[in-house]
Amino acid sequence: MLTILGFAMIATFLVLIMMKKMSPIAALVLIPALFCVFVGKGAKLGDYVIDGVTSLAPTAAMLMFAIVYFGVMIDVGLFDPVVRGILKFAKADPMRIVVGTAILAAIVSLDGDGSTTFMITVSAMYPLYKRLKMSLVVMTGVAAMANGVMNTLPWGGPTARAATALKLDASDIFVPMIPALAVGLLGVFVLSYVLGKRERKRLGMLTLNEVLVEEKVEETETVLVGAGSGASGPGASGTDKVTGGSGSGTDADAEDEAGDAERFQVLDPNRATLRPKLYWFNALLTLTLLTAMIMEWLPIPVLFLIGAALALTVNFPHIPDQKARLAAHADNVLNVSGMVFAAAVFTGVLQGTGMVDHMARWMVDVIPEGMGPHMALVTGILSLPLTYFMSNDGFYFGVLPVLAEAGAAHGVTPLEMARASLVGQPLHMSSPLVPAVYVLVGMAKVEFGDHTKFVVKWAALTCLIILGAGILFGII
Repeated sequence: MLTILGFAMIATFLVLIMMKKMSPIAALVLIPALFCVFVGKGAKLGDYVIDGVTSLAPTAAMLMFAIVYFGVMIDVGLFDPVVRGILKFAKADPMRIVVGTAILAAIVSLDGDGSTTFMITVSAMYPLYKRLKMSLVVMTGVAAMANGVMNTLPWGGPTARAATALKLDASDIFVPMIPALAVGLLGVFVLSYVLGKRERKRLGMLTLNEVLVEEKVEETETVLVGAGSGASGPGASGTDKVTGGSGSGTDADAEDEAGDAERFQVLDPNRATLRPKLYWFNALLTLTLLTAMIMEWLPIPVLFLIGAALALTVNFPHIPDQKARLAAHADNVLNVSGMVFAAAVFTGVLQGTGMVDHMARWMVDVIPEGMGPHMALVTGILSLPLTYFMSNDGFYFGVLPVLAEAGAAHGVTPLEMARASLVGQPLHMSSPLVPAVYVLVGMAKVEFGDHTKFVVKWAALTCLIILGAGILFGII
């Protein structure tokens, strides 16, 4: 009964948010509360919610202060060179912009923290997508998949959990998986290329000259700032798209565009919050913060709390300026922290009522006996739905040991099982139970349901590419 109710609760939540019948926060709170009553444990709802909030409170604190920290770093201009570099590569080509999104997300993911990755990636790329009228779900989907592949790094979480659950060395799990994960990351880049080509076909390809002219016309938009004055084009009309070598693709235009490319800025280069004299201080502070996260010198929430306090104090020594920066990022802080605490209700009820345990046991029990020798393959496939519908802790500490025991009975080594369990991470990073995904959709101003509808099929494909590569290379 609990198994059926557990799957029904998750399905109800997903359907309602994808159909936009409820907001994610409302669905995360009301749906589990209703099912808790159906289970007959409504009297314990308060205990379940408090347990869930207690477990996610450090995450919420980390996100709150991380958003403030990176928001301040964006305000003072730390990431402007990165954005300029991406723009120099991408120009105004939707295909290059999508590929640049995947590359940026993959690079930033080296710090092992999904929330940080999404904050930096969205901050850098959102103005481009918004200005060129590109699909924002393409941005969130590509970023989530790239981060999902990189999330398998030993300091990212899943590998460490698998090693702990099966009493293995994390390097023994991860290092042999590198070829398969590299193929998976290559798959994300290829997919971003395909999605970018689709965006280019839908929108056409603006030249930088045309974008710059539109910037002059639309002076009320402060997100993007034009820097060219010699370009000619149709202004703000809807006929300003070109597709390749026709239209305005003359040699003179190419020369003008090359010159304008150096001056075209995504973020306003004259904004009052810039602190060019403190650039290297901010860069060193950020590098130290990320190093401390990887080396685990202090808990991540504490690191970001200290980092945000230092960033505000040094860059904006006057209290009114500090209040203004906090107010500027208050919307993101409230949206994300609200989502996390709402998710605490969902996870609290799932775990407190025992639904997660019953769902996991059912999934293991339905595996046919003849699949025993292929338990690594089975584990890889099961990792897709199970890591999507439950937390990494629930999967790696609750389900993986049971699957590993079943595999051991048929000669499948724990190392193979551990490697196979990592396959589902590209899909896991878009799970409604992952707090970081709310940072992604919140900062990108994308409906969670829209993100889910778009990303699930592509993320599942990425997972299967990794699984197939692992089998081909003899890793799994």
